[in-house]
Amino acid sequence: QVQLVVSGGGLVQAGDSLRLSCAASGRTFSSYAMGWFRHASGKEREFVAAVSWNGNTYYAVSVTGRFTISKDNAKNTVYLQMNSLKPEDTAVYYCAADFDLLSRIARSDYYGMEYWGKGTLVTVSS
Repeated sequence: QVQLVVSGGGLVQAGDSLRLSCAASGRTFSSYAMGWFRHASGKEREFVAAVSWNGNTYYAVSVTGRFTISKDNAKNTVYLQMNSLKPEDTAVYYCAADFDLLSRIARSDYYGMEYWGKGTLVTVSS
């Protein structure tokens, strides 16, 4: 059974940092792109960051320079390091994996990924 287990959310103050983890099990994702998405209350789900199978990284404009996505193929885990957090970063964060993840992101398909982890809530207080 394929699972993406997400951890690391919580309540922090503006300016603080958090690191989210997404540990995959049930198969190897070394040939998959993986990404992070978020869903804030009253808003549509949005793309946050992605990493291709060969390590290229992509970011939403709103998080560029503050967030860093990385992956450890040996641990089958992808991370999202979030620095300088802002109240507008408050959302439920989801991890996803899909062979065509980058193509889906390019056409704003933020729901059709093959694998999803359960979300983790990140709350940033002002």
